[in-house]
Amino acid sequence: MAETTEAPRRLIGHSTKRIDGERKILGAELFTADLRLPGMLFARPVTSPYPHARVRSIDKDAALGLPGVVAVITAEDLPVRKPLSSLPGKSPLALGEIAFAGQFVAVVLAETDQAARDGVELVEVDFEELPAVPDFETGVVSDSPTARLDLGGELASDEAAAHNSDAATQTAEAEKPSSANVSSTIRFERGDIEAGFRSAAATAEVTIRSESVHQGYIEPQVCMAAIDPLGQITIYTSTQGAFLGRARTAEWLKRPVAEINVKTMPVGGGFGGKFILLEPLTASLAVAVGRPVLLEYGRTDDLAASNPAPACEIRVKIGATADGKLTAIEGDLTYDSGAQAGSPLQIAAILLGGYYKFDNLVITGREVLTNRAPAGAYRAPGAQQATFAIESAVDDLAEKLNMDPLEFRLMNCVEAGDLRPNGGEWPRIGLRETLEALKAHPAWQSRTSGTGIAIGGWPGGIEPATAICRLDHDGKLTVIVGSADISGVNTGFQAIAAEELGLDAGDLNVAGADTANAPYAGASGGSKVTYTVGAAVQKAAADARMQILSIAAQHLEANMDDLELVDGKVQVRGVPGAEVTLKEIANMSMSFSGKYEPVYGRGATAITESAPGFAAHLADVSVDEETGDLTINRYVAVQDVGFAINPALVQGQMMGGVAQGLGWALHEAIEFDESGQLVTGTLMDYTIPRSIHIPNIETVLVQVASEHGPFGAKGVGEPPAIPGPATIRNAIKHATGGARLSTLPMRPERVLEAIRDRQA
Repeated sequence: MAETTEAPRRLIGHSTKRIDGERKILGAELFTADLRLPGMLFARPVTSPYPHARVRSIDKDAALGLPGVVAVITAEDLPVRKPLSSLPGKSPLALGEIAFAGQFVAVVLAETDQAARDGVELVEVDFEELPAVPDFETGVVSDSPTARLDLGGELASDEAAAHNSDAATQTAEAEKPSSANVSSTIRFERGDIEAGFRSAAATAEVTIRSESVHQGYIEPQVCMAAIDPLGQITIYTSTQGAFLGRARTAEWLKRPVAEINVKTMPVGGGFGGKFILLEPLTASLAVAVGRPVLLEYGRTDDLAASNPAPACEIRVKIGATADGKLTAIEGDLTYDSGAQAGSPLQIAAILLGGYYKFDNLVITGREVLTNRAPAGAYRAPGAQQATFAIESAVDDLAEKLNMDPLEFRLMNCVEAGDLRPNGGEWPRIGLRETLEALKAHPAWQSRTSGTGIAIGGWPGGIEPATAICRLDHDGKLTVIVGSADISGVNTGFQAIAAEELGLDAGDLNVAGADTANAPYAGASGGSKVTYTVGAAVQKAAADARMQILSIAAQHLEANMDDLELVDGKVQVRGVPGAEVTLKEIANMSMSFSGKYEPVYGRGATAITESAPGFAAHLADVSVDEETGDLTINRYVAVQDVGFAINPALVQGQMMGGVAQGLGWALHEAIEFDESGQLVTGTLMDYTIPRSIHIPNIETVLVQVASEHGPFGAKGVGEPPAIPGPATIRNAIKHATGGARLSTLPMRPERVLEAIRDRQA
């Protein structure tokens, strides 16, 4: 790891253990599925075998006669607004019409999990099968059947906007939809595309396809809801967005937000897949029966009815002059949004044409409704596919021009002030510095014929946030946040606050409160939590410090400028014995007849400029040309991280991102048969890479400080998951003398086919 810091710090910039690490290593952490409440019912779904159908009738009698079964709930029984399709957020429970195989038709509630499972087998459903749209190729044509009968008023999902500010900006419809299933279109254009290609000495064109991919979290989707004696609904959930879940549930139930309280539980992996899915439904089930309800997906439920990354097809053509200056890009994207509108189409289009300087640009795209589970976000939604396309084309064009692929990228990479396809300017970014760090790395200096590289970037999300820092009776301070700790961010918050206060980490606790008590924070996704909530934590700690020093100055009759906060006490510099402990200050401000206000620091942010992060990856591979088997000999991940608050956590994010990128590149795909049935419904069929598939990953931290993040930090979660597929594709191409792959995942049979195509 190579890293530099502008100035030494006591706590930040140094690797420390996660504050929740011991509990998780010892298996002592309680997750949502571990909770039990008096009178709790277990929920299990009755699912549809058809991708598109109408429910004629549901016979509940046999199931209700089973000992332990309390209720069989359908959408008609839910005490919510109707129809479900008009409600914000995705519902796995169908109301009359089935939109994908595996969709919930009813939910069996029972006193034991086994009784619920047995009850599911006794529910009889009469279906009328309807024509289905199995994939986006079918859905986009004019004579295609409609994926849903109620396509009017289609609502997009929130995941993309929660991840990235660009995705929250809507564009006008850019083309006349070719089919009723085309729910939205986009078009970005500047310059003269024809003139741009006329001036090119060479062009490269690729068409890539990516299958749908699951986020691969260990803990399935799970949620529990209960109603207290005063009527408040409390939701315990494995979610990345507690406040968003509260708002959506309130809308479903037509209740004031104050009556809904969401408690974020430890999250056993999210990666964009655990925004809002089960919370409104579980709360509605609890209200329907007046008892606590635990709804936990089985693995097949999760693969069939959660919210995976969508399948897509992207075509891109680029041109450059003989000396290597890019002249034009033409791109076209089609995304499969599943049974509900909402895909990362827009951000994918922005990234497709956003990494390099193009004076002439046309990018078009559309999303298509199909009879598959509604698409969701997956760690940098849309970026992997767009990057696979553009980085394949850039590598091929460099080869045509007989140019060094890294120098070609350096010559054309965007910098601060350059335009993205949507017209927005890039703020300060570290793409050039990241490429230069990779250029200097020994792996590039001693590259082999099997070395491939690619870049990937994420614009970063923004969302207002608040944080509290209070002094407690024992002289310790507590930071209170409303964000979910899905990647060790609370450990970073502890270091940020302690550094700002001048204390040791052990003098400070971090608490993630429920929505009834926590200050507002946005969803944990989009590489924005450290950037936004962390900045609020820094401000809250600074505010608390000033309050502490003010009380101490009055008590010690000293000037605030002469005071220092050291080892849990405030002392006058150079005056031995002139000191007061934090515990004494707490007692003076939180006791009968106390004359000082309690220390209650507040920090808030509403940052309007995102902090993009970029990564450059290198892979050295060997390919068995008889079998198509691939060996990754070396993998290097270089990334601009702004400032590494805790380098160990940053490295962990980078390594995990690489592993997920390799899963997307080489292993993972949600697959369906011709009738729309899921054929990868278990982890025996859906292949997630194991430890033996992941090479040793070398990490290099580049630190181009952000303007608004705490101590220059920026989000680091998305960028490392982006370049992997393109990096491996380019490495395979070089290792085999030109075998070009265009479909993910690049399993051995596809590698072998590409080798044979090259030889033909």
